[in-house]
Amino acid sequence: MALWVTLLCTLIASLLGGLYLLGAFRRQRPDEPPLDKGTIPWLGYLLEFRKDSSAFLKKMQRKHGDIFTVLIGGQYLTFVMDPFCFGAIVKESRSKLDFRTFASKLVLQVFGYQPIKANHSITHASSTKHLMGDGLTVMTQATMENFQKLMLFNLSSGEEKGAWQENNLFHYCYNIVFRAGYLALYGTEPYRGADNKDKANEQDRIHSNEVFQEFRKYDRLFPRLAYAALSPKEKIEAERLKRLFWSMLSVKKSCQKDNISGWISDQNQLLAENGVPEYMRDRCMFMLLWASQGNTGPTAFWLLFYLMKHPEAMKAVREEVDKVSRENGQEVKPGSPPINITRDMLNQTPILDSAVEETLRLVAAPILVRAVLQDTSLKTSSGREYTLRKGDRVALFPHISVQMNPEIHPEPHEFRYDRFINPDGTKKDFYKNGKKLKYFNMPWGAGVSICPGRFFATAEIKLFVFLMLSHYDLELVNREEETPAIDISRWGFGTMQPVRDVRFRYRLRF
Repeated sequence: MALWVTLLCTLIASLLGGLYLLGAFRRQRPDEPPLDKGTIPWLGYLLEFRKDSSAFLKKMQRKHGDIFTVLIGGQYLTFVMDPFCFGAIVKESRSKLDFRTFASKLVLQVFGYQPIKANHSITHASSTKHLMGDGLTVMTQATMENFQKLMLFNLSSGEEKGAWQENNLFHYCYNIVFRAGYLALYGTEPYRGADNKDKANEQDRIHSNEVFQEFRKYDRLFPRLAYAALSPKEKIEAERLKRLFWSMLSVKKSCQKDNISGWISDQNQLLAENGVPEYMRDRCMFMLLWASQGNTGPTAFWLLFYLMKHPEAMKAVREEVDKVSRENGQEVKPGSPPINITRDMLNQTPILDSAVEETLRLVAAPILVRAVLQDTSLKTSSGREYTLRKGDRVALFPHISVQMNPEIHPEPHEFRYDRFINPDGTKKDFYKNGKKLKYFNMPWGAGVSICPGRFFATAEIKLFVFLMLSHYDLELVNREEETPAIDISRWGFGTMQPVRDVRFRYRLRF
């Protein structure tokens, strides 16, 4: 009899423990946001969230308001949709809200890299030194030279003159922008003497294209890899690609390159000084490649597409580009060398800046996540206070909250190239309910987790578009081309990608 009682108690305890882990006993406390666990234990809304995060969050916002907690795969996430709360969240101390907990798990899962405590400070210091200020001037020049190497190396042959060339716009933009950034950051083929320079440049073109082809294979798997939703066949392919990039970007091979950026070399050195083994530094190099080049090419695609789709925008941006070139002695003329765009020139383009910002508003959709390390109070714009519970996560999705909010951006689905500037070229302010907003567009995140390479990424995009508009006439093959739908599986991971490519054509202007 005692044995059966013991077994029954053990069974009940196990059942109760299982139900606790599945979230069956979780209840909303009086000071907490609305709680919605869904109907499936533990999973909650995982499948719906993974299918279309934006549609799911819009539904929850309509149901619960601007703050709510949902169960997603065993984790409780509190989504805050009130933009006036964003500052309190992104500026809260790490002792209460920490982004590194979530980020560390993700990069380990996706890149096989185990971050160390000093990782954030190392990346921040290196990015401040090399991707901002004077360091950005050096990086802009290096990227410019690689764009010329990839795009304009055969201008003198005259083969392209006057003839239209056709291509797929997404592939073309992603390919060229990725390769220029990759060569600028990770180095180029060494050569000795002028006679070998052309051979080295040709090798860079071949090698960078091979890297891009493999990178795209990995990039297509990325959302499902992040959600741990790969099929067995996809898992094998993801592991193959990881090992390929760990080898291809290894610190040993990097040492054999010329012109490797300080951003890469400094981080490798600092990680080594902090005791990170070489094999793990190889993995970090892969993470840095995706972080730096995974979103710039797709953004360049959308920007060029919107410019070709809106002739008035194309005219305004092209006139600005031509004006800046003339004023800096870089006008493109028949027989002249390729234009050399400097960082100073990129700082003279408020219309292009607004067009970039508008593109990012439309297509950049990161989800910003913090781990709640202790109970934390949050006051909303309505004056009500909520408590974020220790052990949960708090998340922001600015694409819905601010970027596509019609109260902040009228007709938010429309591309307006001058949305972010006043008629005199100064930056515009944005308001909600008559109150000025600090966070009205958040493509790079915010606070301590803001993208440290945002200035370099913007420079890459602007350099590419500046060159394209300076040297080429551009147009969509189908003048009535509809804007392609986005791949909804990529919500939360940066710039959205189209579900299909778009045909365009280009020819030399002069």
